[in-house]
Amino acid sequence: MVQTFKTGLLSGLKTTWTLGKIIFPVTLIVAILQYTPLLPWIIQLISPLMGIFGLSGDAAIPLVLGNFLNLYAGIAGILSVDLTVKEVFTIAVMLSFAHNLLIESSVAVKVGVKVWIMILVRVGLAFISAMIINLVWHGGQQTAHYGMIAPQEQQLSGILEIGLHALEKAALGVYQLAIIVIPLMVGIQLLKDLKVLQWFSKIMSPFTRMLGMRENTSTTLAAGLLFGLAYGAGVMIQAVKEDGVSKKDITLAFIFLVGCHAVVEDTLIFVPLGIPVLPLLLIRLVTAILLTVIIGFIMNRRVIAKNKSSSALES
Repeated sequence: MVQTFKTGLLSGLKTTWTLGKIIFPVTLIVAILQYTPLLPWIIQLISPLMGIFGLSGDAAIPLVLGNFLNLYAGIAGILSVDLTVKEVFTIAVMLSFAHNLLIESSVAVKVGVKVWIMILVRVGLAFISAMIINLVWHGGQQTAHYGMIAPQEQQLSGILEIGLHALEKAALGVYQLAIIVIPLMVGIQLLKDLKVLQWFSKIMSPFTRMLGMRENTSTTLAAGLLFGLAYGAGVMIQAVKEDGVSKKDITLAFIFLVGCHAVVEDTLIFVPLGIPVLPLLLIRLVTAILLTVIIGFIMNRRVIAKNKSSSALES
């Protein structure tokens, strides 16, 4: 038991260090950019494009904040402007697929997934889902009423004050990562030593095979589904190293998790906005399954064709 704790603690510290080197500088830079003309300029630039998704120009505010920062920043942006129920639901779906792009894409690179795949799939799903909602849903034109008060943005002035605030925010991000990842890695190590993960992999194997992956991908999928891409990355990185997850399988796992990850937190977080969260969850889950099955089928067919071609050349 003591050895299990030591191994898990060491793994948690290593993972925190690996991810902290990504989260700290990215959070620091983005926190500073909030007080520069850059983010307002980006919001102003994309505002005219919002009509494609049936959104007003103000919808650019939560979309930019959510993609540069995280879902909480996106929700704060929603609360800061007047939107219809349909607009809030559309933004919620878009942010569910694409948020925190800088950090979560960097984490994907650490696991071995190409960054362009992550960004293309996430942004593509966000855009396509929004256009479909705009075409299919003709209601929801009443003004949205929220079940919570919009948080007040802290007013800062001066380079030193902004810099200290950014440092504090970046350090807090690493601290939040550590208090989640370290106990999580200790728990994962305990489950490994008790052979629980082997049992879980067998239970999950029909689902992972349906998605075109081997059963050793189950730990990665579970971590992402429960904890999200950023906080679940520690388990994913360890699983890739220890379980021998192939590059194809980890790519498919991330494609699935792009559509549906942190299913508890990222669903319940939208409850105070007064939108129907069950359809939101179903949209994410169905999209993730269909997209992964289709891409997995294509990738497996390519592997089979490549093997046949190699065999033909050898003979």
